[in-house]
Amino acid sequence: MGEIGKFAPILLMFVVVYFLMLRPQQKRQKAEKEFEKNLKVGDKIITKSGIHGRVSELGDDTVVIETMAGKLKLERSAISNELSQKLNAPAKEVK
Repeated sequence: MGEIGKFAPILLMFVVVYFLMLRPQQKRQKAEKEFEKNLKVGDKIITKSGIHGRVSELGDDTVVIETMAGKLKLERSAISNELSQKLNAPAKEVK
């Protein structure tokens, strides 16, 4: 018991770090990859730099969006959010 008892706190610390930090980060990355994969032409989006636009073309790794200024070709990973989902979501009630 003496040898195992010495390493138990360190092992417990690694388990806690995994469940509190690494696992949620992996879930976020998986959800982001799924979002990028499910983009379709016509979706209203926001880029990570804050540019609003509409998807006009999709490539394997790239997206062409239409903005007020013209068309921009971006990596899929540069897309931050889809506005179509936010606009169709029910509004939260303020109490």
